[in-house]
Amino acid sequence: MFKAPGRLRTRVAASLALLPLLAACGGKEEPAAKPASAPAPAAASAPSAAPAAAPGAAPGATGSSAVAGRAVYDGAPPQNPTFRMSADASCAKSHPGEVTKEEIAVGTDKGLGNVFVWVTSGISGTYPAQAAPVVLDQKGCLYEPHVFGLLVGQPLEIVNSDDTLHNVHSLAETNDAFNLGMPKKGMRVTRTFDKPEVMVKIKCDVHGWMASYAGIVPHPFFAVSGKDGGFEIRNLPAGTYTLEAWHEKLGRQTQQITVGEKETKPVTFTFKAGA
Repeated sequence: MFKAPGRLRTRVAASLALLPLLAACGGKEEPAAKPASAPAPAAASAPSAAPAAAPGAAPGATGSSAVAGRAVYDGAPPQNPTFRMSADASCAKSHPGEVTKEEIAVGTDKGLGNVFVWVTSGISGTYPAQAAPVVLDQKGCLYEPHVFGLLVGQPLEIVNSDDTLHNVHSLAETNDAFNLGMPKKGMRVTRTFDKPEVMVKIKCDVHGWMASYAGIVPHPFFAVSGKDGGFEIRNLPAGTYTLEAWHEKLGRQTQQITVGEKETKPVTFTFKAGA
């Protein structure tokens, strides 16, 4: 008769023994949840500091300094090669006689045209690509302009203004090369370059005399010398920079300059034959 009550007493005792454990477990869950939520403000503040520390994330600066320079040719101006466009009747209509290549364009006071000048070091930060495209025209079976620059990511709009077939072939090495047939007058195609590359040759596979050169730069501090050899790079922050000047036949040169706030620094690049 006493077995059932004994079992009951055992079960009751066991249940009563578990109550402190359940209470203890339940009591630990709430304090555990509070510390987990307490560090949240510190964790939330960490990501806001990360972008500032990321390399290249800061926007590039501009300033009030400038470089005003000239590219000059040392020596007697060379004779550029000539050619005829008689192989294509449409081209010959625009240039019926001999045409001189734009290889070494020496102008007034030995000024050297078509020299690409850009800042190779001293610039930090990132600069957004301009939305306005640079236009490369095929006109009279020649490229216009012969040398040009554009920012990384800036559109290059290629236009066929001739009533004949052109084949635009970029010889890019760092960027993806392209090879485009443009058979109709008025055709337009747009391409972009995703990486810096100085320089990229662009040629026409149909007309072997056609060539143009593009300098793709990650910032806006570049220029191309005019017919008188003059060039200007504006809106530089004050600082010390390395400039590079490139010419398709005469090679590359570099100079280091230091320019102060609101200062315009004069620079001359002198190129020689056979350099």
